[in-house]
Amino acid sequence: MSKTPSSTPVPFGLSRRSLLQAGGVVLLLGRQHLAQGASIVAVRVWPAPDYSRVTLESDIPLTAKPVFVPSPPRLAVDVEGLDLNPALKELVAKVRPDDPNIASIRVGQFAPGVVRLVIDLKQEARPQVFTLPPISPYKNRLVLDLYPAKAVDPLADLIADRLREAGSGSAVAGAAGSAGASGMIATPPPAVATAPQPPQADPLGDLIAQRSTATPTPPPVAIAQAPFPQRPAPTPVPPPAPRPPPSVNIATSRRTDRIIIVALDPGHGGEDPGATGPSGLREKDVVLKIGHLLRERINDAHIGGNPMRAFMTRDADFFVPLATRVDKARRVQADLFISIHADAFTTPAARGASVFALSERGASSTAARWLANKENQADLVGGLNVGGLQDQHVQRMLLDMSTTAQIKDSLKLGNSLLGEIGSMAKLHKSKVEQAGFAVLKAPDIPSVLVETAFISNPEEEAKLRSSAYQEQLADALMVGIRKYFAHNPPLARSRSV
Repeated sequence: MSKTPSSTPVPFGLSRRSLLQAGGVVLLLGRQHLAQGASIVAVRVWPAPDYSRVTLESDIPLTAKPVFVPSPPRLAVDVEGLDLNPALKELVAKVRPDDPNIASIRVGQFAPGVVRLVIDLKQEARPQVFTLPPISPYKNRLVLDLYPAKAVDPLADLIADRLREAGSGSAVAGAAGSAGASGMIATPPPAVATAPQPPQADPLGDLIAQRSTATPTPPPVAIAQAPFPQRPAPTPVPPPAPRPPPSVNIATSRRTDRIIIVALDPGHGGEDPGATGPSGLREKDVVLKIGHLLRERINDAHIGGNPMRAFMTRDADFFVPLATRVDKARRVQADLFISIHADAFTTPAARGASVFALSERGASSTAARWLANKENQADLVGGLNVGGLQDQHVQRMLLDMSTTAQIKDSLKLGNSLLGEIGSMAKLHKSKVEQAGFAVLKAPDIPSVLVETAFISNPEEEAKLRSSAYQEQLADALMVGIRKYFAHNPPLARSRSV
């Protein structure tokens, strides 16, 4: 058995030998050695391309000392006031082979009352370690967020879809790291892991230009290994370009070959389950399914001859802060933003779908104000690292710059969607309501929040669980989007092509 290390705080330059110490005691600990201090309530791992999150929930606050080791990349965290127990051992098996960031997790008793977690990473990361106070439905949480050092660009999904559509893209798997601490409980190493590559500047603009001068058979592109294909450099003496047929206007073709982007925002996710129905249906799950169905319809559609593309702020079960949802939509220059939710109230009698837009002044009703306050608390439940935010004041100012024109267009979109939803489901209110929803504060994008039904109502929860109802709802939303664009054609996007 290893000699028990001293209680001296771990220095930043943690050696590999000290990092791997104390593994031999892990499997020898019996029930008589369990902690007298904090008790672990639950452990969770949330993988996502944006970042992967590890959460330790305990009955009392935990103190953690993190150390990041860059080569090979791993995060060591000493959690004080804690001894190894069965709940912590479960953390090892919760790492999924397809996690984009985490290769494995090892856990061991580093010292009496100190548990060490070692998170082996698949790529260099920017870790954030912070604590969260109790909030329903959680107790105290210690959160470890692993952000890739090269942040994922929200345009990447759109580029990948367009490349697949052209038949020229393919995902390439990279080798994953492995765990190997002697005596420590470790996750079996995954065989492969996808390593997305950040795109070059304005890749969507390049793609539009390529389509307007497309070659018959483009060469295959490995998305995970190479940046977006660049146009070949001109030769010193280029051959004369053939004249196009008289019926083809190149300038007009380039102006109209424009991708119409609809940002879909399934509410909640990850640590934030949203509302829960009487039989256990979770809001975050059902709105994600509806989002996927609507994405399929948008990606198959064209408006005025222009292809449509859906961009999802989250396409899996992970938490996205409210301001990040808005930022993602703005970075892909979305033409519309639709946030999808399933309402809940304190009594099961409330029922019906609703559509909301932002309000410049007060809420249009007491219920709208109540709902906006509830939805705006998603960051508290989901777990936002307030200390990690930069330029909070500037960010808040940007969110408050929503213009009268944006709200006017949002009301038009809301009325179009509400009319179609009302043709297949009961409405809670027959008009678009308004309140200060943080997620709708994109100053340059018409934005609405759709409450698909009251998940707290047993009958409506059953409908939301139904695949047929989900399909009908996605159809209605798609028709509403088409009708909005029929009366409000998308503006030309200023790009150099």
